Amino acid sequence: MATGGSQEYAAAWLLENGPRELELLFRAIVYHPSVPILIADSDRNYLDASAGAGKLLGLPRAKIIGQRIDDFADPSFKPQISELWRAFLGQGEQEGTLRLAGPDGTLWDVEYVARGNVLPVRHLLVLRDKTPQTEGAETGSGQIPSWVQDYALFLLDVNGHVADWYAGAARIYGYNKDEATGKHASFLYPDEENPGSEPQEELDRAAAEGYFGRECWHVRKDESRFWANAITMALRDENGELQGFARVVRDFSERHERDEKLRRSRARVRPVPSESTIAGIVSGEFDHVPEANDAFLKLVGYSRKDLLAGRLHWPDLTPPEYSALDDLAHEEGLRFGACTPYEKELIRKDGTRVPVLIATAVLKLSPFRWISFIQDLHERDQFESVGDEDVDVKQNFEEMVGSSAALRRVLRQVEVVAPTDANVLILGETGTGKELVARAIHRLSPRKNLPFVTLNCAAIPTGLLESELFGYERGAFTGALSQKIGRFEMAHRGTLFLDEVGDIPLDLQPKLLRALQEKSFERLGGTRTIPIDVRLVAATNRNLTQMMGDKLFRSDLYYRLKVFPITTPPLRDHPEDIPILARHFTQKYARAMNKQIEKIPSDTMRALLSWPWPGNVRELENFIERAVILSQGSNLRAPLGEIRADASKAAGSSTLEQVEREHIIRVLREAGGVVSKAATRLGMPRTTLNALMRKLGISRKDL
Repeated sequence: MATGGSQEYAAAWLLENGPRELELLFRAIVYHPSVPILIADSDRNYLDASAGAGKLLGLPRAKIIGQRIDDFADPSFKPQISELWRAFLGQGEQEGTLRLAGPDGTLWDVEYVARGNVLPVRHLLVLRDKTPQTEGAETGSGQIPSWVQDYALFLLDVNGHVADWYAGAARIYGYNKDEATGKHASFLYPDEENPGSEPQEELDRAAAEGYFGRECWHVRKDESRFWANAITMALRDENGELQGFARVVRDFSERHERDEKLRRSRARVRPVPSESTIAGIVSGEFDHVPEANDAFLKLVGYSRKDLLAGRLHWPDLTPPEYSALDDLAHEEGLRFGACTPYEKELIRKDGTRVPVLIATAVLKLSPFRWISFIQDLHERDQFESVGDEDVDVKQNFEEMVGSSAALRRVLRQVEVVAPTDANVLILGETGTGKELVARAIHRLSPRKNLPFVTLNCAAIPTGLLESELFGYERGAFTGALSQKIGRFEMAHRGTLFLDEVGDIPLDLQPKLLRALQEKSFERLGGTRTIPIDVRLVAATNRNLTQMMGDKLFRSDLYYRLKVFPITTPPLRDHPEDIPILARHFTQKYARAMNKQIEKIPSDTMRALLSWPWPGNVRELENFIERAVILSQGSNLRAPLGEIRADASKAAGSSTLEQVEREHIIRVLREAGGVVSKAATRLGMPRTTLNALMRKLGISRKDL
């Protein structure tokens, strides 16, 4: 928290530099969508344009920027533009129709929505071609989506108070600049959704990670609510000191209703052969591809000469019918750092199409940088049947059993990253199967027939961990009677899995980082540099971001490990997998103990579903193993008293209502006090949960 002179410096820095940084964030968000979007200054000069605007006007963006609106108009229409623009500057918003002239002289009408001063002297225009489209075409059809019509842009100081408030924010929230300035950002959130932690969590995450995106309910001055897409970027001075935050908020209420359906349909991506082509692409913009590997160039039919000449553009590779999927992936990337892998087609240089699976991660916002992993799906036809899919999942993922969307998302990420040599960081609570994910990555990689070496960093005493990793020479220290090979050397040309990587001591982290960067190391007591070819997969249940803030984990090592992050979901987030897991573990241990167990009683299954399993899948597996040991007949005899006793321990000899109250409070705490999240975990509508909370007398002070 800034105080005294530092607070005055931060306020002055934010007001001077904040608008420029906010504009960079704004452009990163605006210029990928296929919707034609233009930004103009008060003199009608175009300052920037989205890829969609270039397609609509029939010109590359470079030839649009710097031109005036009048330059693209029908000459007879230009006097009307001057009148419309004067009226727009006075009103701050406008809708209407323009008559444009294309490069070849063709005339056509374009609808527009204009919003003034989204930033100081920056005006936003969203266009839609009124020309009749061919049947089935999506580009230009329909109405202009509400989510691109306006943007709320504002600045927050280091403590989360509004430092500057622009016209778009006033239009969306209903507060003028004087009313909003100085207030904490929490006033924009509904009270029942915000017991105080959510706004601060967004700022803390943005400060730690550079930016943070979230969608949740926000509230206007008139107390109406809207589903807000908010991107927050930390602003730092040249010394790296935090000076405040830039935030862009959009009203996604209409889009929110269709997102879940679109995600579900997009998530149904079938398994693909592990030998399919993978290509990594890195770019400074969403439409330009200055870097691509040979595998990707071969996939799309372009040469390295085409790439160096700047002839490879992402919009040229994308059929228009996939623009909605690309936009959704872009938004997911901004919110979460990476998008869910999704299927689409790419247009090859010769005009033919190739089906691919794409996963994209956002690396940096200012300037914008991204990386995509592209997987060739040419041979997916053999995987069309549901039966084949089930067999494939069992073969490739061992005991990663389940059919939930949460688990399948993890499996798709594994399939995308496995054929590459990228480092993978697996995050998740204890007992969620992080090592199984690591083994699946190795099994689907080209290194599958080479060593898979594991090391639990938390299980090795601090003083011995270095020798376990890198080995030692004879005589390196007292007791070193012979040479020892370390885990890095054992894993040469294979995969090294470092479990609980967050427990590596701070003084050992630089040596691990150097080994990863240089692809070589020296044994303890040795002078010879040993080259290695190792694919590293790391896992932890600790919060490495917080550890970086506490100076317990090096940021450079964190980013070296987190090339491709995968988060394993806790079992409470996919309870629909509990019956499948229970049957799987029952069969597994019944076979091992030579027992015939054919049925899990319904009351037992209900009890399993009602328990939150804080130890996750590992706890469930151990519980089922114990149940198989106790079972004598064909029915599973589970010790339900154990979990029922735990569930009612806090209530003692309490009533059913008291037990229900304690359960709801526990779930609310796990959800950070957010009612909608708790309702999802409890499997009930938010309104029902609110009613239950009122009935049971649950308030914020209970959390």
